[in-house]
Amino acid sequence: MRVLLKASMNTEKANEVIRSGKMPQLMQEALGNIKPEAAYFTLDHGVRTAYLFFDMQDSSRMPSVGEPFFLDLGAELELTPVMNADDLQKGLSELR
Repeated sequence: MRVLLKASMNTEKANEVIRSGKMPQLMQEALGNIKPEAAYFTLDHGVRTAYLFFDMQDSSRMPSVGEPFFLDLGAELELTPVMNADDLQKGLSELR
């Protein structure tokens, strides 16, 4: 299932990781593990936030996906099922 992971990072913990020089490595490892089809980084309500769109084959992946953000960045996470245009068309065609 395609999902959106929204990771809102704790400012103090993220600052520590940035100052230590570890942020590039942490992001590279997280992205390598998750393998998102799209990844965006921005501010949301004044907080560093990552939006990652990826295919979660099994809910048992939730710990390996989320724990690095929790442990290293004190992040608050949201996982939301999402559709792309093809998924929407397929879903709508099943309404008939």
